[in-house]
Amino acid sequence: MTKRYQTEPENNDKSAKARSDGLRVHFKNTHETAQAIKGMTLPRAKRYLVKVLHHQEAIPFKRFRGGPGRKGQAKQFKTSQCRWPTKSVMAVLKLLKNAEANAAAKGLKVRNMVVAHSQVNRAQKIRRRTFRAHGRINPYMSSPSHIELFLSEPSAITSNPPKQHVKKPHRDEGKHVKRQKNRSVAPTEL
Repeated sequence: MTKRYQTEPENNDKSAKARSDGLRVHFKNTHETAQAIKGMTLPRAKRYLVKVLHHQEAIPFKRFRGGPGRKGQAKQFKTSQCRWPTKSVMAVLKLLKNAEANAAAKGLKVRNMVVAHSQVNRAQKIRRRTFRAHGRINPYMSSPSHIELFLSEPSAITSNPPKQHVKKPHRDEGKHVKRQKNRSVAPTEL
């Protein structure tokens, strides 16, 4: 059975794809790692992930915020929580290198490529069991991941058209004026 990507690149000739299924890396950490590199150029993404391994930069946690502590390195991402998930970073870095090799095989300019799409899905949980007191047994599950990403040349990425500037109405034209008019009406009969 062939695996399908969640979406296809807009210009397949100017893009390179890579995916990996059922990796034994935590889903939540890997999701945040993939979101952190989305939109970066390929050299910047690789440099960033290597810096994360050396704790010089961090992966911001913006969605799964239940466990990570607050660190100063998260300030540059306008959040307060971050981590350095080594195993997830290694998995994403390996996939980036695979996509880079695919781009080079297609004859694309690798230095200009941008991470146009990166997505992480939950894979089927792997069941184990742990033995508890009084003869009980509890599940001991892992949460593996499916990862996919696209590299595209910047010209192949079409951005949304710029929104036209819409002039906001002055306060004089809204509810504020109506309220003032209603207040200024003095009672005529006393």
